[in-house]
Amino acid sequence: AMLLSGKTKPNLVDRPLSKGKSEVGLSAFCFLFSEMVQYFQTRVNTTQDFERKLAGAGYGVGVRMLELVCFRERGCKREIKVVGMLSFIKDTMWKTMFGKQADSLERVTEKEDEYMIHDKDPLVNTYISVPKDFGHLNCAAFVAGAVHGMLESADFPARVTAHTTPAGGGEMRTTIL
Repeated sequence: AMLLSGKTKPNLVDRPLSKGKSEVGLSAFCFLFSEMVQYFQTRVNTTQDFERKLAGAGYGVGVRMLELVCFRERGCKREIKVVGMLSFIKDTMWKTMFGKQADSLERVTEKEDEYMIHDKDPLVNTYISVPKDFGHLNCAAFVAGAVHGMLESADFPARVTAHTTPAGGGEMRTTIL
């Protein structure tokens, strides 16, 4: 299409994908997440089922978030090594999803193909009160599901779980294994 100045307007398909509003309000995220937790709570009987439902919801989010970030980032290259992909998740994806990078990425010493992403204060565990009948529920199963979705959509088959582990000094942290 020609504009009045004689310049051509780029085709809709050729225009860059809008950055959009990159932040969602903390209260909006917490409200939606707590509603999702309450929804699943009425439909499960065990903690394992609860965490499996949260991980399933996170899986879809992870697949879509990876695709969105790769479309928005012009220089996004496909990672071919698992450590590179995990570093990308720990830094870029964590910052996009939670506003900060994860605390650390470590390789498990006993096994060559196992890695841990640590987060001392995951947003998904911050405003959730766990009912007594779900004792050791870790809502970070949602984050584990998201990481699983990112890894599988990047062609890295994985099994991802969330665990609460001691961090020293009496503090606890969430480990995505």
